Amino acid sequence: MDEQKYAISQYPDVKEVYARLDRLIGQPMRPVRREKMQEFLAYFDDHCQRSKQLSDEAGQFIPGGVQHNLAFNYPFPMAIEKTDSAYLWDVDGNRYIDFLQAGGPTLLGSNYEPVRRKVFEMLETCGPVTGLFHEYELKLAQLVNRLMPAVEMFRMLGSGTEGVMAAIRAARAFTKKRYVIKVGGAYHGWSDSMVYGLHVPGTGRLESTGIPRGGTSSTEEIFPNSLADLKRHLILNRLRGGTAAVIVEPLGPESGTRPVPYDFNQKVRELCDEFGALLIFDEVVTGFRVGLGGAQGYFGIKPDLTVFGKCITGGYPMAGGVGGRADVIRCFAAGIGGTGERAYIGGTLSANPLSCVAGYHSLLELERTNAPVIAGRAGDRLTQGLQVLIDKYSLPFVTYNQGSIVHLETSGVMLLDLRNPIRLARELKPRKRMMEEMGAAYMSQGLITLAGSRMYTSLADTDEVIDDALGKFETVLAACA
Repeated sequence: MDEQKYAISQYPDVKEVYARLDRLIGQPMRPVRREKMQEFLAYFDDHCQRSKQLSDEAGQFIPGGVQHNLAFNYPFPMAIEKTDSAYLWDVDGNRYIDFLQAGGPTLLGSNYEPVRRKVFEMLETCGPVTGLFHEYELKLAQLVNRLMPAVEMFRMLGSGTEGVMAAIRAARAFTKKRYVIKVGGAYHGWSDSMVYGLHVPGTGRLESTGIPRGGTSSTEEIFPNSLADLKRHLILNRLRGGTAAVIVEPLGPESGTRPVPYDFNQKVRELCDEFGALLIFDEVVTGFRVGLGGAQGYFGIKPDLTVFGKCITGGYPMAGGVGGRADVIRCFAAGIGGTGERAYIGGTLSANPLSCVAGYHSLLELERTNAPVIAGRAGDRLTQGLQVLIDKYSLPFVTYNQGSIVHLETSGVMLLDLRNPIRLARELKPRKRMMEEMGAAYMSQGLITLAGSRMYTSLADTDEVIDDALGKFETVLAACA
């Protein structure tokens, strides 16, 4: 592994991280003091009136008032009007440091001008979609092939969810086997077969409302980091139709919220080879963010299939796909060349000119600027600063990072699971509420995070931006002391 190519300067000591996380959830919560929380919430009443008005109106026409999961913020969704570099502005004119980064893909920072210019140039001549072939489809596929070690061929799709659907379908078509094994708690999109063991390990079909039992009957979950559990499933499945694939987030479920030991992926690779299952890396978040070679390059592991999401276009829409071994990818049917032996996938807007131009030039800019490494250094600085604050105020909170993916666990809700069902039933709601309140407190100080527990840094996060952010975090963390 060449340290200069990848964002992770030092892989976290996973045993030590889990020891700290266990201590966090083994003691009473340390939320923001009530009087301070009221002060933080007053910000939204005083400064976000237009967002509140739009949110209330949206609730009359949009179920839940928002269209996508990342916008579910407490006490109500912020309506964003402008983005630039490291910052977002809401419709009331308030500025925020953007550590959400659209859920991870905008590694160059928001609304990056050189890519935006290339998109404008294409729109002036071609338009966003034609339904026919465009040269940039080829150029993007060639670039992904050059950068990603395990991607011999690449098929563009419309989202990470579609990429996972296609990868699983190809794995079953190629291996002629049935079962797919995932790690409990991991999010691999919202297709029928993957809404299983979602967010909380061991919960199986808990979130599967509206999905027939047949949709998840061939999906299995293992508890995070349990290689013994994985091997048991592989042995049992060999007796009843075989395992088509094992799908993992290579840093661990929920972008490393439950981090994997450094050698975990290598051992999963070996088990897949032993039992004839394909290994699928879900690199929706890690692709290009961990480095231009993705997590597969960092760990030196070649998955059989790799799933991409918004990262493939730098955050521009209709972004996703699947790449991997040529013999497996050739299972996909397209156009009149399809036969009954192939796995059918489609998508009228897949690989449209807008997405492909944006993706091609975003990846070139990542390469030119060394953005993954620079963003990783920002993640290091943010994590180190957060640890200083945690120590200063004697808080039980846990922070660690995997390059530009920064975790700040304050309530520990993401670490609950069915191995302790009594604790899960007793503490899930209050710990989730605390996480929501922490996110609101950060936002009141001008910080946008993912659910108050995860941050993504970018090329735009200079030392000055990170130090400014740490001052804002201190205001909140001091209120928990």
